[in-house]
Order: sequence, then C-alpha cells, then structure tokens
Amino acid sequence: MTLLSTTVDTAPNATRLSSFARIVRRHPLVLIGGGLLALLLILALAAPLYAGDPANMDPFKRLKPPSTEMWFGSDNLGRDVFARTIFGARISLIVGLLSAACAATIGLLIGILAGYNRTFDGIVMRVMDGLMSIPTILLAIALISLTGPGIGILIIAIAIPETPAVARLVRSVVLSVRERPYVEAALCGGARLPKVLWRHILPSTIPALMVQSATVCASAIMTEAGLSFLGVGVPPEIPSWGNMISNSRLFLSIAPLTIFAPGICLAVTVLAVNLLGDGLRDMFDPRAKRRR
Repeated sequence: MTLLSTTVDTAPNATRLSSFARIVRRHPLVLIGGGLLALLLILALAAPLYAGDPANMDPFKRLKPPSTEMWFGSDNLGRDVFARTIFGARISLIVGLLSAACAATIGLLIGILAGYNRTFDGIVMRVMDGLMSIPTILLAIALISLTGPGIGILIIAIAIPETPAVARLVRSVVLSVRERPYVEAALCGGARLPKVLWRHILPSTIPALMVQSATVCASAIMTEAGLSFLGVGVPPEIPSWGNMISNSRLFLSIAPLTIFAPGICLAVTVLAVNLLGDGLRDMFDPRAKRRR
C-alpha cells in the first residue's frame, strides 16, 4: 500500500519535471531571458541587504578605483558606484514592467472593442494613428515638462505612446478570431457578447500580447535611460542608470566603471527582455522559428 501511494504521488511530479525539461530544451531563450530577469529582480529587491547606501557622499573618496569597500569604485561625489548601480536596477525594472503592464492593459481593452465594433474602430484607431506619429521621447518630455520629473509621470509618459502598437496588434487578432466557427456557434447558441469576448476571444490574444509586452518593456527601459540621461527622467537624487551615465560622462578617462557599470547592466537587462520576447514568440508561433 505504501509503495503504491508513493508511486501515485511521484508520478505527477515526474510528469511536471519532464514537461519543464521539454520546454527548456525546445525554447532555451525563455529560460535564459527569464533567468536573467529573475536574477536582476532578486538583486534589485535585496539591494538594501548588501549594497549599502547609494546616496551617501564622501568628498574624500571621489573617483576612487575599485576596492573591497567599494567594488566598482566611487563617482565624482564620492558615492558608491556599485550601490547606485544595484539600486538603479529598481528604477529600470519598475518603469519597464509597469509601463508594459499599463500599455498592455489599455491596448488590450481598446483592441478588443475596436476589433468587434466597427463604429468604435473607425474613431479610436484614428486617435491611435495620431499617437503613433508622435515620437515617444518628445511626448514624454512634453508631459514631464508640464508636471515635473517623477516615476509615476514617467511611466504614464512612456505607456501612452506604446499603447497604439498593442491596440493595433490585439485588434488584428480579434478581427481574425471573430470569424472562427466556434465564436459564431457561441453567438448563435445565445451567449452574450461579453461572455464571448471573455471566454472565446480574449484567450486568443494573450500569446501575441505577451510577446508585444516584452517589446514594450525593453523599449520603456531604454526610453527611461534616455530621458534620465537628458535630465528629464527621475529626479537626480534617485539613482538611475541614465543619470549615472550622464553625471559621469566627463570622468570616463579617470573612472571608466562609473559609466561601464550602469551601461553594461542596462545592456544586459534589455538583452534579457528581448531574449524572453523572442523565446515567447517561438513558443507560441513555431512557424516563426522555422522561417528564420
């Protein structure tokens, strides 16, 4: 009896492990990109436990080389570059993830309604076309100049110009799915439109939405770094990879790590998001992988 119970208990675990191993073997980009992002997220969340104070200034330790006390050296104000780099990951990840979440949520709602209502489609899609014609950087600078720098307004300023691309993608999926036989059968069977949208059309948009969200997240991280580099992103007292590079560009020959540390972290983060997006695309659409 004990042997039978043990066999029954371990069978589902073995099945799950084999399924996970199959996914990893077929889609290694998902594991690599997701693993890098998970590692960056853990390091950023645990920063207060090991990274020190990113705002502490010591004029006697300006532009010092790497040491056991400051692993990446210090900047022109005597601040620990390692601590500021780790805490800067929080800003990039928060802005990237929340901007992608906002753009995906709003774009999903607009795309579903536009794909199923021709009147709404004709009006809202023209607004989306107008937003897509405005460069993200310029729109973000205009919004921030009206309200002042801050993480919240930065997320909104990045999410607004990214929403039209998500909306148009979801709309295209809805236009193809609404003609499927199972959708028509559900409507003929007396199902209400909200139920059809929720149960039959919304699940079909999730794969494309996840891939597009990864693209939006990578774009948002780069936009935040660019805005912070220009001085219109997060406030200067908050460590950000963009303002770290901007503040240290004059000291590149003296203390190169003040630029290379945040620059490499920025590149690795964007690479991880893009790898995850490519892996999700190959997972949900195997034909795309065969065409490459």
